[in-house]
Amino acid sequence: MGLTPRQRTRARIIASELATIGPVLPGTVLRRETRCGRANCRCHANPPQLHGPYWWWTRSVGGKTVTRMLSDELYEDYRAYFEDQRRARELLGELESLALSALEADPRYGQRRGRGPTAPPRVVDKPRSGSR
Repeated sequence: MGLTPRQRTRARIIASELATIGPVLPGTVLRRETRCGRANCRCHANPPQLHGPYWWWTRSVGGKTVTRMLSDELYEDYRAYFEDQRRARELLGELESLALSALEADPRYGQRRGRGPTAPPRVVDKPRSGSR
């Protein structure tokens, strides 16, 4: 069955937009203002005058979260890479939604084959006899 003509048109539009995306950088960039540890600093005044702004880039590397601070200049030089990553993620999510709706509209989806049980059989471990 597959995608409807309207969905195929949208998928082609998404693919052409994805083709325009350049290099991407993974993760999240946040602009933060912080307080320091010095008790008499202006950041602890009333009202506080926080330090910053600072650009914090957080991403996952080998299953670990890594955070780096970026200078204003570095952030500006690579901002398009972060924005392109966000847009690519949005577009891929839209492609996934199109494919999912096509699958769910297919009358064969959800049908079971054969007459087997609805759930896989449970495996029960037998206790071991004897000493350790």
